[in-house]
Amino acid sequence: MTTQTLNTNLLITLNKQAKLPFAATIFLYAAVVLTQWAQLYRSRQDLRDLDSHLLRDIGISPEDAEREARRPFWQG
Repeated sequence: MTTQTLNTNLLITLNKQAKLPFAATIFLYAAVVLTQWAQLYRSRQDLRDLDSHLLRDIGISPEDAEREARRPFWQG
């Protein structure tokens, strides 16, 4: 199960329990999505900064790391 799925399930559960107004639900969902995008961006930049020997340790080629780092943050 992905982090996005977990966050979406958590959001649905919170919304059912708290019975949030529609606008609050939209803002909460937007906050979750923006947080996920920021995390993806940071993770990809960290991957780009790894040395080639560290990339080998985790089984990723430098080319694959660069390709992943260039992906847009909104693509999960």
